Amino acid sequence: MLKSHTLVQVVICALLVLGSTAANANNREIEVDNQVVTQHKTTIKGKRVSYSATTGTQPVWDEEGKPVASLFYTYYQRTDAKDQERRPLVMSFNGGPGSASVWMHVAYTGPRTLKIDDEGYPVQPYGVKTNPYSILDVADIVFINPVNTGYSRVLKDEEGKLPPKDKQKEMFFGVNADVKYLAEWLNTFVSRHNRWPSPKYLIGESYGTTRVSGLALELQNSQWMYLNGVVLVSPTDIGIERNGPVKSANRLPYFAATAWHHNKLEPELQKLDLDELLPQVEEFTLNKLLPALAKGAFISPEEKAEITATMARYSGLSEQAIEQNNLDVSTAFFWKELLRDEGKTLGRLDSRYLGIDEKESGDRPDYWAELTSWLHSFTPAINHYIKHELKYETDLKYNMFGPVHPWDRSDNNTGRNLRLAMAQNPYLNVMIQSGYYDGATNYFDGKYNMWHIDPSGKMRDRFSFKGYRSGHMMYLRRADLEAANEDLREFINATLPGEGVPAQYPR
Repeated sequence: MLKSHTLVQVVICALLVLGSTAANANNREIEVDNQVVTQHKTTIKGKRVSYSATTGTQPVWDEEGKPVASLFYTYYQRTDAKDQERRPLVMSFNGGPGSASVWMHVAYTGPRTLKIDDEGYPVQPYGVKTNPYSILDVADIVFINPVNTGYSRVLKDEEGKLPPKDKQKEMFFGVNADVKYLAEWLNTFVSRHNRWPSPKYLIGESYGTTRVSGLALELQNSQWMYLNGVVLVSPTDIGIERNGPVKSANRLPYFAATAWHHNKLEPELQKLDLDELLPQVEEFTLNKLLPALAKGAFISPEEKAEITATMARYSGLSEQAIEQNNLDVSTAFFWKELLRDEGKTLGRLDSRYLGIDEKESGDRPDYWAELTSWLHSFTPAINHYIKHELKYETDLKYNMFGPVHPWDRSDNNTGRNLRLAMAQNPYLNVMIQSGYYDGATNYFDGKYNMWHIDPSGKMRDRFSFKGYRSGHMMYLRRADLEAANEDLREFINATLPGEGVPAQYPR
């Protein structure tokens, strides 16, 4: 039998060990540099495809070669294809800023996609299923999570302290800082995985379009890495000004598409197909509405009445509502007003989604119906998928949205930089993909971007636009998941130059 003081010592030691174990278990720190590789099979477009999934972290180094952050990524590589080094590589980013690369990963281009219904709404049990439309048959894909998104994190210094907030912002959290460190990271990734000979593509969604537009030039000028294509999914302004009358006028085609979807237009317009309706709304927007808005308070009463009536006809709103907004109808008001008589609000990023507010009065919805729906299905799916199918274990929280604000948006020249990258690289082509029901980054703004990236028009044949009958994440609708992936597949195949075709401008 143990003596009393000996028993006390044993208890104390046990408590110390348990305390130490608990402290280690609760020490949520990222592994700076690691990877887990798993092997898989799937079926894409009716054909069997074998692939590996490499899930892990790779450091971001400062100028002295010290790791200052580590980024979490998932890299899919087809393993049953010949000539691996010449397969295209797609480097994928989401946006926010502050959003993880979860959305396109498990809902768009990757080999696994969400268990949702055919229109994109959550179903239980949560999880993922085979994506029969993934572009993995024609290209390998890496999904990258910028600092503080997903499992990516800022690292502590040698003294165990994180850099001050202002230093972190300078290093990571701004338009140009973001582009700079990610370009360095991509150089390392491409070198580690022997992908220098591969044709390379960037795809970005939402703020990710700002990111990849800037990366196109940064990769060329600072990393000497040249691309074959950039894909802008639901693009933001990418530094191209759309203020004043342009910003106001460009909303109308989106209003018309959404009103058509909800059957709020007059019968003559409602019977048209969307592809028949939108061209006439776009023509009115450019040729009548934009000049009218530019006249401001000095528009004639007759012209204002004509514009008001046509806007009401195309938007599904009343003439009174448009008059009360001086022809400048905000998206927030539209989301609240269109179905006010039914007691419903519209989603911001996808206006097919409906919400219910505490009060029917007011000029903006209480919440974004589409975002809550998406988080409902994405969050459990990505957490389960990474741990149970990709075998990546960590106690870190997966940040769907991470702390990156305030974000430095100054000196945003990413659109101009994309133009310069294209001018320098005759191989480089750009495709824009937008959902007609996206009210946050509306499709007509995406077209406007395309028209103004290269004002000279000398590269207009290297731009293409694709529209879909859904919203910001058009791929959540099953029909658009198939169509959008096929558009990507065709874009990649069309931008692979023939053997020995030089990158040059003929005279």
